[in-house]
Amino acid sequence: MINPPIPMNRPGHQYMLLKDKLDAAVLEVMQKGHYINGPEVALFASQLASYLEVDHVITCGNGTDALQLALMALNLNPGDEVITSSFSFFATAEVITLLGLVPVFADINPDTYNLDPGSVELLITPRTRCILAVHLFGLAADMEQLGSIANRHDLFLIEDAAQALGGTFRMDGKTRKLGAIGHIGCTSFFPTKNLGCFGDGGAVMTNDSRLALHGANGQYIHGRIGMNSRLDTLQAAILNVKLPYLDAFINDRQNIGNLYIKGLLGVEGISVPENQLGADHSYNQFTIRVYNGFRDQLKNILAEKGIASRIYYPLPLHLQPAMASYGFTKGICPNSENVCGEVLSLPVFPGLEPKHIEWITTTIRLFFKEKQR
Repeated sequence: MINPPIPMNRPGHQYMLLKDKLDAAVLEVMQKGHYINGPEVALFASQLASYLEVDHVITCGNGTDALQLALMALNLNPGDEVITSSFSFFATAEVITLLGLVPVFADINPDTYNLDPGSVELLITPRTRCILAVHLFGLAADMEQLGSIANRHDLFLIEDAAQALGGTFRMDGKTRKLGAIGHIGCTSFFPTKNLGCFGDGGAVMTNDSRLALHGANGQYIHGRIGMNSRLDTLQAAILNVKLPYLDAFINDRQNIGNLYIKGLLGVEGISVPENQLGADHSYNQFTIRVYNGFRDQLKNILAEKGIASRIYYPLPLHLQPAMASYGFTKGICPNSENVCGEVLSLPVFPGLEPKHIEWITTTIRLFFKEKQR
C-alpha cells in the first residue's frame, strides 16, 4: 500500500508551489482592507477575459450562482424550456427549476459523457428557449453541432465550463476557449477545479454587452431584479496569482491522463476517456467505465489499497427525487442511466506522481486479471 494514501485531490500542492506569491497577494488585501470589490476583483475579471478572448467577465460567488445569473440575463419567462444534460452535477437542473423554468433532459453520448446533439434536437418544442451544455469532466461538448442547432432554432446556448476552464474546442478553423463559444459561459473556482481559489467563486463570460449588464442604472437605482453574488477580493487575489499557471496545470492533468490511458491499455472490462473531434481533454476528472457489474467491487479494492475514487454521478438528473414532480420516467435517457451504474473517477490533480499512477493502474489490472480466472 502507498503511504500516505492517494486522495482524489490535493489543492494544497498548488499552495506550496506558489506559496510566496499567494502569501504576498493575500497579505496585501488584508493590509489594504478592500475586502469587497477591491481592485483585485476587476483585475482578475480583466485578466480572465483576456485569457479567454472574451469581451466581458462578471465574477460572482460560485458556479451555481454563475448558472443562475446566466439564465436570468436571458429574460426567460416561467414555463420556458431549457434543454440540458441528464448526466451532470445537480446544480445544472437546480438553477433551471429555481427560476420557474422547465428542465428538459437530453441523453448523452456514452463515449464522451456530454450532450448528444441528436437527442437535443428531438426535444425542441415551441417553448424551448435555451440549450445548457455541460463540458463534463474536462472534455468539451460538441459545440459545433450544438451551436448549429441553436442557430437553426433561434435558441440561446449556455456553456457550463466549471469542470473545463482552460480547455479548448476547434471549430470554424479556430481554436477557442471553452466558456467563450456560446452566448454565455459559466464557470466555478471551487478549489478542485482546473483554476481553483481557496474557497468559493465563479464567473460568467459573454461577448454580448446587453447580457453583461447587472440591471443597475446607477447607485441604488435598479431597472430589474438581480441578485447579490460577489467574488471576494481575497479569492480574486489568489486567482490572479494562479491564472498564469492554468495552462501548465492543465498540461499536468493531460500528462496524468495519458499515463492512465497507457497503464490501462488492453484491460478488458473497462473503457477510458475519449477525446472527440476538435476537443482536448483537460481531465478535471479521469473517469473510467467499469462493465459487468464490477464497479463497486473495484472501488472497494482501490480503497483497501489506499486509493481514493468517486462516483460522479450515481443517479441521472431526471431520476433525482427533487425532479419527481415533473414526472420524468426511467428509460428516457438510457445512456445516462447506464453510465451512472458504471462510472468511476480516479485521482487526478497537478502533483500526482507517476509512481502513484502506476500503483493505481497496477491495482486495476490485477483486479481484472483475477476476474478472468
